Formats: sequence, C-alpha cells, structure tokens
Amino acid sequence: MQTHFYGRDLIGDLDFSKEEVETVLDVAFDLKRQRALGQPHPYLRDKVLAMLFFFSSTRTRGSFEAGMAQLGGHAAFIESKTTQIAHGDTPKEIGEIFGRYFDGIAIRHVDWGVGNQYINEVAKYSRAPVLNMQCDIYHPFQILADLMTIIEKKGRDLRHKKMVVSWAYAASYQKPMSVPQSLVVQMPRFGLDVVLVHPPEFRLMPEILDMAQEQARKYGTGFEIISDPDGMEKAFKDADIIYAKSWGAMVHTPDPEEGAQIIKKYSHWITDERKMALAKPDAIYMHPLPADRNIEVTDGVIDGPQSVVYDEAENRLHVQKAVMALTMGGI
Repeated sequence: MQTHFYGRDLIGDLDFSKEEVETVLDVAFDLKRQRALGQPHPYLRDKVLAMLFFFSSTRTRGSFEAGMAQLGGHAAFIESKTTQIAHGDTPKEIGEIFGRYFDGIAIRHVDWGVGNQYINEVAKYSRAPVLNMQCDIYHPFQILADLMTIIEKKGRDLRHKKMVVSWAYAASYQKPMSVPQSLVVQMPRFGLDVVLVHPPEFRLMPEILDMAQEQARKYGTGFEIISDPDGMEKAFKDADIIYAKSWGAMVHTPDPEEGAQIIKKYSHWITDERKMALAKPDAIYMHPLPADRNIEVTDGVIDGPQSVVYDEAENRLHVQKAVMALTMGGI
C-alpha cells in the first residue's frame, strides 16, 4: 500500500502509479463497506472542496457533493459563468486564490484544446491539490470507477480478459474523447487485453495511443486497434467487457459541423442485443452515462442483465471519496 498522497494532483491517469491506483481502490472498497454498514467516516471534517464547472454534469457533481458531505466536509459548486473568469480571472489567479480559500480544487473543462491546459495551469499555482473532473484529454475518476466495477464483476485477476472499447453512434453532439483515451491508458496496467475499435475518422490522439501501447508493453498485456467502418462486430466477438460509447472526430477535424456530418455515416454502430450476443455469455456492458438510448445503445442492452451501468455510476462516489480522503486529508 502506498501512502504518500497528501497534497497531490490527479489530472492524468498516469499521475498515480499502478500501486497507487491499487491503494485508491483498497480505500474505495473500504469506504463503500463503511457506507453500506452506516458507519460514519468523517475523514475530511472542516475541509472544503471547490468544484469549478465549465461543462454541465449530473453524476460528477452529485457524486463529488455527496462524497464530500459523507467525508464530513463541504463541496462548493461554482459554475464558471457565474464567476469573473470571462472578465479576466486567469488560471493563475484561480489557482493562487482558490488554493488559499479551499482545501482542494476540482475542475471540469472539456473544451477541445483548452481544458487540460487550463487545469494544469491552475494546478501550477495552487497550494491545494487539483482534481480533474474531466477534461478534453482525460477522465481519470470515471476510469477508476470503471476499474472498481470490473473488479467487482470479474475478480481481481483480470489478466487476459478481453475489454472492447468501442465507438458508438450518437446524434446529440460531438462528445469528448476523454473516456476512451483514459480507458486505453489505464486498463492495460491491470491485465486487460484492450481492443479499441472505431470508424477511421474517430481515432484517438496519437500521443495517447503511444502511452497505451507503452503500458501494454510494460505490463505484458494486449492492445489492438481496429479502425474499420464495420469493425464493431469483429471486435465484440468473445469479449468479456463491452464498453461502447460515442466520441467526436476532433483529431480528424476540429470543425463541429464537419464532425456532425461524419457521425451520420455510422448510425449502424449501435450496441444491440445481436452484437452483445457475439461477446461471451457472461460479458458485461459498460457506459459512463448519459447514453443516447436506442441510438447509441438499445434499451434491451442498457436495461438488460449484462448491464452494470448503475453499479458503475455508484462507484464514482466511492473512488472519488478515496482520492479526496487521500489527497486532502492525508489518511
């Protein structure tokens, strides 16, 4: 178990080593047990977390607010539009000032080419730990919750379990790439053989793919990319874990209108019962939510017996509490 977390940031998935992630999970499982037993665990009494949002949220806001309350502290919700950021407050000023007001700063900023840089700039000047609630590159807390859920469903020995990270059709908007990017970086470290499948225009950032390949080499796991207009069914075959969600074509084109036109070409990339039947009988279906129902995934799959989306959403609470307790309270 690693114990040197106090005051540290979590912005990218590799900011914590594999051993440190295992510690986070150990603490998360313990906090989940304590909550189930109704045992108080106010490790962050009198601590306050600033939650700065540049992008809307359901699970992220709810789980961070509830988590801080359960840890005995308080979370201050700050919508960026209600601040003076648009009128001149710089990332340096946010880091310097919020770092003195608060015991931690959590930020969600997913604007392409902006979000990650902004969060890192705040962290540079903050004396308090900075936590990435999602940016344009990474979504580390979602992936910690995903990993916790996979361990609950598949056990701790994940070596050579096949995990498919698949693009899926969604007509609502060009969704951030951060979830698939964080998945392919983090999951190979824990024994999973990751297959990334997407239409040709929806490739991930080259530097992220390099990181994923390096982690797979380091930990002796598989990492395969299928870039094919009809590659979904090939990838799903004999999978243990199906993680299928939409993301935008930002690497191919940053233009939202052009990206929307590209998305329309692939409406057949829906996770339905027929495709799920290609996976192993005990395969699980995962999604970070919200999903575009009957567009991205059918009701029969997301509400079916193989879906673990609600357990996955709950585990956001527990892993976030673990990281906050470790980085803000020094447990």
